[in-house]
Formats: sequence, C-alpha cells, structure tokens
Amino acid sequence: MTSKEILTTQNIQLKVASESKKEAIERVGKLLVAGGYVKENYIEGMKAREEEVTTYIGNGVAIPHGMNEYKKEIMESGIVIAQYPEGVDFGEGNIAYVVVGIAGKGEEHMEILSKIALTVQYEENVQRLRNATKPEEIISIIDEGEM
Repeated sequence: MTSKEILTTQNIQLKVASESKKEAIERVGKLLVAGGYVKENYIEGMKAREEEVTTYIGNGVAIPHGMNEYKKEIMESGIVIAQYPEGVDFGEGNIAYVVVGIAGKGEEHMEILSKIALTVQYEENVQRLRNATKPEEIISIIDEGEM
C-alpha cells in the first residue's frame, strides 16, 4: 500500500492558523469526510477518543482517529494532514505542529497508524513536515517512511 492511494494533495492543508484542539480534530475530520473516506459521524468518534485518551504521540504530532465503535462510519482508508506552524495545544504542554487524521478500513487501520508512527518517530522528519511548503513534499516524506 502506498500513501498515494490514501493521501492526496487535496488531503493536506498547509500553514493553518493555530486553533483549539477540538477545532483541529474537527478540521481533519471534515477533510476525511470531504475526501469520501468517512461519514460525518466519524468526527464524533474522533472527539470521543480524544476525551478518553490524548492522540498526541510526541515529537509535535497528533493523530486523531475514531474509537472502535465508529469504525462502521469508515467507507475507505484515508489520511489527511493539517500543518500548524504555530502549533495546537493538545494539553499538558503538548503542542502539535502536524495533525494527522486517519481512517483505516478493516485491518488497514494499524498499518496506516504504524506507517505514520515510523515516519514521525524521527524529529528530522517532523521538522520537514512542519516546514513543507507544498502538499507534494508532505506526501514524499510520508512515502519515505515506508522503507
């Protein structure tokens, strides 16, 4: 699976002004809806997951995704990315500069999560994602994480 199938230039928003954690989750949720990956209700599952446990994973990255009971709202696997130069406060001093919304159909969920995690575990990759000026750069950085 290459991220080009699930991550397109239309799924990436660059230089988004800082907003609340809730607004950031809604933003990536709406991008997933607009891309035809999930039904509108999936956004509620993303917010519910965040209330239960933070989706901030470190290195300036958060990966909001829906709770298991919302998986029925997923139509296709997809990834969307919002880049926040000023960051989004995910609580407890955790600032996310890259917010990755994901929806994985069936078993693809863990595959997508691990691919993103492999990419963002390296601070230099996160810096490159933060500094990218074109959606194509983001896709290229994520694709490199496949190696």
